[in-house]
Amino acid sequence: MVEIKEEGERLILVGISTGEQEDTEASLKELGALAKTAGAQVAGTVIQRREAVHPGTYVGKGKLEEIRDLLWELEADGILCDDELSPAQMSNLQEILDTKVLDRTLVILDIFAARASTSEGKIQVELAQLKYRQSRLAGAGKALSRLGGGIGTRGPGEKKLEMDRRLIRERIGQLGRELKDVRRHREVQRSGRKRSGIPVAAIVGYTNAGKSTLLNKLTGAGVLEEDKLFATLDPVTRALVLPQGQEILLTDTVGFIQKLPHHLVEAFKSTLEEAKYADFILHVVDMSSPRMEEQMHVVYETLRRLEVMNKPVITVFNKIDRTGEGQIVRDFQAERTVRVSARTGEHLEELLKAMEEVLREQKIYIERLYSYSEAGKVQLIRKFGELVSEEWEENGVRIRAYVPREIYGKV
Repeated sequence: MVEIKEEGERLILVGISTGEQEDTEASLKELGALAKTAGAQVAGTVIQRREAVHPGTYVGKGKLEEIRDLLWELEADGILCDDELSPAQMSNLQEILDTKVLDRTLVILDIFAARASTSEGKIQVELAQLKYRQSRLAGAGKALSRLGGGIGTRGPGEKKLEMDRRLIRERIGQLGRELKDVRRHREVQRSGRKRSGIPVAAIVGYTNAGKSTLLNKLTGAGVLEEDKLFATLDPVTRALVLPQGQEILLTDTVGFIQKLPHHLVEAFKSTLEEAKYADFILHVVDMSSPRMEEQMHVVYETLRRLEVMNKPVITVFNKIDRTGEGQIVRDFQAERTVRVSARTGEHLEELLKAMEEVLREQKIYIERLYSYSEAGKVQLIRKFGELVSEEWEENGVRIRAYVPREIYGKV
């Protein structure tokens, strides 16, 4: 597996524009941020306008000559392509340019490998890396395979290839079994949360939108905050008490990104599925980004891939401290929208109010006089519901409250 490890490694970014040139430039800017996060430097940028990506070499013959000259002029160590390269494209580019060739998927996998700190995260990343590598070996295997050709038909190269393929298959199987155990453990945790009756909100959003900053500001979670893509990788769940006394759990998830490798979506499915089992979604958006609309689209598309449907969404337009109040922002797919600054804490009380309103819509309103012998029911309402008023009378406690459907039968 190729990894970016050397400090200051210089790379030339290469992209294909099949539509709007501005989109490709923005995508390459994000690719440059990924390279920087992985520890590399951007030496230069090359964009080719084509109707489609070249199936053999990603870019055309003329552009290959230009890239070869640039590698020499800029003293670059390799190239980084903005799409996932096929095994044939990577092999051809390495042979023609005689340099290191990386693609977007490889860099994202490398960042994930560096950021994973929990055993679950490390298993998921290694599994994604091996599946990526396996697809490259499979491509070479078809070209070299001579099984069944009789004695003397196996060369040393093919023997090494078959050994690599077998070892990767075995390791993928082992990691798959370990990941099943992790998923079972996560499902037990989810079942426990469901039985407790405490609502869960999943924080989702494009990478570097400010999800961890928001979680820290609301709960004091102490999660790493850094102005880098994928600054935090492992999911964190923290409790939050809303102004009316309702306790909820906030779960941070890994950031989404354009062209998120399918290997990662599969490997991180158990982590990303936190959104699937949440009571509602907090969609954090960087409103200072010029690509805000596109990033919102990527998030919703990723949620659809994860089959996260019919969940109430509160869109949190973050970083108002960078843009001011005048910017017009909207999200027609959300039940509510709030503008905040997670960094300064501005307008967070409006977000808490919106969360209470969304939860209230999922509850049943009750008005009842509980005798003093039913104090346990009142305590249940205090813990899991939203208490509107509580009046102590001679015969008991008069309660007006919103309670979750799950505990309505108990109170």
